Amino acid sequence: MNPDLRAGSATAAPSLPLLKQRFVEGKTALLEAFAAGRATAPATARLLRRLTRHVDTTLADLWRKAALPKGAALVAVGGYGRGELFPSSDVDVLIVLSGDGDSRSDPVHGALAQQETISAFITGCWDIGLEVGSSVRNVEECVAEARRDVTVQTALLESRLVCGSRRLYQQFRQATDAALDARAFLRAKTLEMRQRHVKYDGTPYALEPNCKESPGGLRDLQVVIWVARAAGLGQTWAELAQKGLVTPFEASQLHKHEGVLKLIRAHLHLVAGRREDRLVFDLQTAVAASFGLKATNDQRSSEVLMHRYYWAAKAVSQLNQILLLNIEERISGSERAPMRPINGRFLDRGGMLEVAHDELYIDNPHAILETFVVYQQTPGLQGLSARTLRALYNARNVMDTDFRRDPVNRQQFMQILRQPKGQTHAFRQMNQTSVLGRYLWVFRRIVGRMQHDLFHVYTVDQHILMVLRNVRRFFIPEHAHEYAFCSQLASNFDPPWVLYVAALFHDVAKGRGGDHSELGAREVRRFCREHLIPRNDAQLIEFLVRQHLTMSRIAQKEDLSDADVIDQFARLVGSERRLTALYLLTVADIRGTGPRVWNAWKGKLLEDLYRLTLRALGGAKPNLAAEIESRKQEARQKLALLSALPGTEAPLWKTLELSYFARHEAADIAWHARSLWRYIESRDAVVRARPSAVGDGLQVLVYCPDRPDLFARICGYFDNAGFSIQDAKVHTTRTGYALDTFQVVTAHGDGDDAAAYRSMISLIETQAALALASDGPLPEPRRGRVSRRVRSFPVQPRVTLAPDERAQRWLLTVTASDRSGLLYAIARVLARNHINLQLAKVTTLGERVEDTFLVDGPALQQPKAQLRIESELLDACAAPG
Repeated sequence: MNPDLRAGSATAAPSLPLLKQRFVEGKTALLEAFAAGRATAPATARLLRRLTRHVDTTLADLWRKAALPKGAALVAVGGYGRGELFPSSDVDVLIVLSGDGDSRSDPVHGALAQQETISAFITGCWDIGLEVGSSVRNVEECVAEARRDVTVQTALLESRLVCGSRRLYQQFRQATDAALDARAFLRAKTLEMRQRHVKYDGTPYALEPNCKESPGGLRDLQVVIWVARAAGLGQTWAELAQKGLVTPFEASQLHKHEGVLKLIRAHLHLVAGRREDRLVFDLQTAVAASFGLKATNDQRSSEVLMHRYYWAAKAVSQLNQILLLNIEERISGSERAPMRPINGRFLDRGGMLEVAHDELYIDNPHAILETFVVYQQTPGLQGLSARTLRALYNARNVMDTDFRRDPVNRQQFMQILRQPKGQTHAFRQMNQTSVLGRYLWVFRRIVGRMQHDLFHVYTVDQHILMVLRNVRRFFIPEHAHEYAFCSQLASNFDPPWVLYVAALFHDVAKGRGGDHSELGAREVRRFCREHLIPRNDAQLIEFLVRQHLTMSRIAQKEDLSDADVIDQFARLVGSERRLTALYLLTVADIRGTGPRVWNAWKGKLLEDLYRLTLRALGGAKPNLAAEIESRKQEARQKLALLSALPGTEAPLWKTLELSYFARHEAADIAWHARSLWRYIESRDAVVRARPSAVGDGLQVLVYCPDRPDLFARICGYFDNAGFSIQDAKVHTTRTGYALDTFQVVTAHGDGDDAAAYRSMISLIETQAALALASDGPLPEPRRGRVSRRVRSFPVQPRVTLAPDERAQRWLLTVTASDRSGLLYAIARVLARNHINLQLAKVTTLGERVEDTFLVDGPALQQPKAQLRIESELLDACAAPG
């Protein structure tokens, strides 16, 4: 700090307008020079220092102009105190007052005058454009607040005198440093970091990570420096290296990756024009452009940027874990604690797996994979020690082609898969330490690879590990309540590791171009051959990887009441073992894509497909008449349990075709009969609703005289009322009445209690009937807003029309970005062209929809009309401009 900036200088302070002009012009010049230069880490470091000095000078001028007491001190804290001001960072300052802050040490300034002077100083900061976060305390208050709040203690740890009394500042530092308990501080910051990691999904690989707060972000590096500083172990990576906490190589890696993260954050602030630390989709391409990054044949420029970010964040996560364990051992003295030998290569250091010596993996590469076998097999181990993590980090170059081809290593890898427990934690540790990607080279290619399909919320490698976790949970009794049917099937499936291999490889070929299922099947076939997996198991694994999307597609898009659909799927799977394995992998895969993708309705569709296919595999020939009679009998029994009079079902059933009974379950058939028996010839619409028997939402029954635009009017009502249709079954009676059933959910999330359900049911039954009574023209569909994510990665609308084998019915498939009003827009096109709807399956995958409709109508038999309908549907699906 320049001595001329200290309080007490006789130089007159400039006026506020002049100070504002100097500050704005100076900051603008710094940012413009940075934006025009090369995007490098040294350039970022210079910018942060120069911004800090620029603010120092401005604050000193304001301090002098406000004529604050000579005994006070202006202290920079937080990131500003660290000397790292990013373009849109807040400027955190602490005004330290001597004594208790009254007028005894300075008669000229009374307490009220002093308060007004401080207020004028802070107001002046905001007037010239300095967004300051300020606090005013004396030394005793600083110490007391730091003891109460670890966040305050952390901010004060990085304090720096800007101007004012150096003597007071030194008193302040001595007092706050003396109040610091290194062990308690480490514990508090570790717990705080864990909580922060949970908030940001516990992964560095979120698709929209926060480059400051997410795991592997700048905050993880700052935590290391904070706890090291609190323990008196150093304030820079070089100082930590001198104390033996990091190796020179690790120090250089820390400096390198910290530079990447700072570079990204600085450009993110510039591009956003505000304080924005999230790499949101809207900004990723612009930030990549500011770096000068270009798209490649298989990656967008934003993906190149994010790949660079993920590699830096992964390295930071690894080094953060190593350093915090090292510092903890140094503070607690556990590095000198006795250790229990496990074998000649590993020891148990208080529940952490410790290598016998630092060069273990260099001298004996076979011990690398043995680490994870021992980790799985040894009770009481909670993780890998700092020494083990460091040894793995430094042995990365040992894991080369010869390492991957070594028969002993291949045997060890299979041993990890075949252990009775511990696969989830072992494979996560292997990925975090880069062992997994270096042993399975095909896996390395998808580490940090983004997925722009609008429903995966993880990178490919994290999704794969999430699927592996889900499969593993099927075999753990403690998780049986989460996946009751899956756990029941898994208990009889052997060997479980077959599914683990399929989970590891099911998406491993993502991002190469071409069919990733087919490419993945080739990769897993090679893996099975190299790892001597028995032929039957190898064929099953290859089948699972190749067909891992098939069961989901059939369950969500095809008519499961069609015996031909079930028969074709049964022929594809061929056996109960393959069917069970594919079902378990499919459930694990869908549940591993993101929290918004799986729901109970999808679970029911998959379970229905599994049970129907199992029956077909058992040799049961489809007997529609017997199946319908069984459903009718079950429905009569349910009506009797509800105290319905004998024959209640007769008025409705005599108007229904066999296809109605084939498509509805007994419980629904009974509900329809009980709801409609007295309204069979009503000319007014009858609407009934009830809580869904499957998951959240409602089942809605609509019964009224049929007309061409009926489905569109129903969709229009649900859209305007804020409901989303998940499934629709449309039937027309012999007497010309529509009997349609819908599975709907609300976006409001207010259906969790009985009162809310009763309110929604009453609303739907009243308002839907009124909406269907209208004879006016269909209103224009709303051009609903699309989300940020959809705007950044829009789905190209696709429409396909394919006839069934008899060319009597057509399968219409629509894929588009999700938005409100979309289904109504589609239904309106169908109504306008007099196309009859028989079945609708609405599949929402995150923010992408894949809707399937079973339709018929004279227009579909005419090629020109068919082309016109497809064109109109594409227009209806187009995102609003």
